[in-house]
Amino acid sequence: MSTKLLRGIMSILKFIITIVAIAIVAIILVQRFSNNNMSIAGYRIFTVVTESMVPKYEVGDVLLVKHTDFSKIQVEDDVTYMGKVGSFANKIVTHQVIGIENGENGTLNFHTKGIANDTEDPIVNESQIYGVVQAKLKIITYLNGIINNMYGMYFLIIIPLAVIMFSEFKSFRDEDNEEDDDDIDEDDTKTIDKKAKKRKEKRAKRRRRYE
Repeated sequence: MSTKLLRGIMSILKFIITIVAIAIVAIILVQRFSNNNMSIAGYRIFTVVTESMVPKYEVGDVLLVKHTDFSKIQVEDDVTYMGKVGSFANKIVTHQVIGIENGENGTLNFHTKGIANDTEDPIVNESQIYGVVQAKLKIITYLNGIINNMYGMYFLIIIPLAVIMFSEFKSFRDEDNEEDDDDIDEDDTKTIDKKAKKRKEKRAKRRRRYE
């Protein structure tokens, strides 16, 4: 494998890694600063802040939640909703569905409870629900922990990204310089060929004079 091809592959890998890292960080920051009011294709991410769902979810776990047709939500699904009553008011909660019943005007009411809790939550109406938990995002959970730490954010996110971007810039500079060198070499070769041709012509003229 040639050096130029290897450099090309490395550049592509660096570019992909950079884009993925930026995308993950952007998703975390957008969700945080939008207070989870904005979804991307129906998906949101939420961070677990209490131990109510231990051992299924630990504090700090990042969950991927998808908006789902309320009629398709089933018992034992984990749902994320906005609390409206008592100590749950204005708090985002992720708990397990333990029962479903018909509410007023054809809506659905959900009975939910934290796995580690002894008591059931206040009744949750479908209008309060953000969606159903689809997965626990291990990589984003790790990155979220780093972002929450100022030093971790600086040394493990900002500096590596800066190094990758600088490396990419340097690689492009080196490739441009190599192309310039190739152009110079071609020009030098043409100049040498012209001089050699002129010498041959001069020698040929001298021979004709003495013939």
